[in-house]
Amino acid sequence: MNPAQSDPSYRVYVLKNAQGRLYIGVSGDVAHRLDQHNQGLSNWTRGKGPWSLEWTSTQRSLGEARSLENLMKRQKGGAGLRTLMHLHRGSGASSRDCGAPGPDYSPAPY
Repeated sequence: MNPAQSDPSYRVYVLKNAQGRLYIGVSGDVAHRLDQHNQGLSNWTRGKGPWSLEWTSTQRSLGEARSLENLMKRQKGGAGLRTLMHLHRGSGASSRDCGAPGPDYSPAPY
């Protein structure tokens, strides 16, 4: 296994801009990545900022972070995304960090 895949040093993050648009990503350094988004260094967020940090997950391996990121992106915002953010109880602007759901968690079918 690739060491980066098992190193629990990545977080999923949700950014929000003044228009209420959300951006979901993964980073090992969320503060630095937020600065990059606000400097226009990301193709997807360039010209749509400024961005603020809305939520972050607990630390997890790269594989776990990518899986959660993809699951959150499939929700297309709305109630599904809010539910995942609550279940994974990362942090908001207060930087709380509470943990992830248990092994019996599965998303509701649509």
